[in-house]
Amino acid sequence: MDRRTWCAGAGLGLLAPAAFAAERLKHMPAIGALLQLPDLTLLDGRVFTAAQADGRVTVVYWWASWCPFCAQVTPHIQTLWRAHRDRGLQVLGLSIDKDAATAKAYLDKRGYDFPSGWITPAIEAVLPKPQGLPVTVVRGRNGRVAAAEAGQLFQEDVEQLARFL
Repeated sequence: MDRRTWCAGAGLGLLAPAAFAAERLKHMPAIGALLQLPDLTLLDGRVFTAAQADGRVTVVYWWASWCPFCAQVTPHIQTLWRAHRDRGLQVLGLSIDKDAATAKAYLDKRGYDFPSGWITPAIEAVLPKPQGLPVTVVRGRNGRVAAAEAGQLFQEDVEQLARFL
């Protein structure tokens, strides 16, 4: 079992390999599938429209303030965003915290400024959260899924997402 598979499963308890794989893939978009994005109000009050991602590589990142694996990945997502936004990289963070205020306070306290919203039922209807946390999905310029991972990504993994630019 590789380190990402182990980390993704750590929060699920001890599952048999086949059951773990099935849980890990629940709602995970398939490579090559079209990925529809929602319009949403971001935690900082700005509005993200799906049209903003048209023709751009977009990293969709589900996270929570209470998630220990997210605490390890989120600084790398921030670094990726800062390093490549001028090259057209779009990041869309989606917090699953119980309330938006908690998610916003978490971002503010750490100085994270990548675009991030809060999951609502309306957003979930357009873009269901895959099983696991964190979840990172790369949507290519063509609107199709280029990569999808559930669980902790390490610095080198996040840095490699720039290859899709």
